[in-house]
Amino acid sequence: MSSINYQKKLVNSMMVWLYPPTARQMVVTGGVFIVGGLCFGVGAYYSFVNVAPQQERLKARREVMRNYLKKRFGD
Repeated sequence: MSSINYQKKLVNSMMVWLYPPTARQMVVTGGVFIVGGLCFGVGAYYSFVNVAPQQERLKARREVMRNYLKKRFGD
């Protein structure tokens, strides 16, 4: 078997399914895709909602450290 024929056969075998998916398999695949998208969306929403409190904690922590260093080492 020549190299070119082998490569064509390899490419063709990668692109063709042995059998088409059933309607139930397509519905399950679509459902899993939608649930994954919803999980991603919920995570992005909670991340966005929690940004402001995290920034406030960071500012407070930074101010405490700045005051400590000023007290410890002077201006």
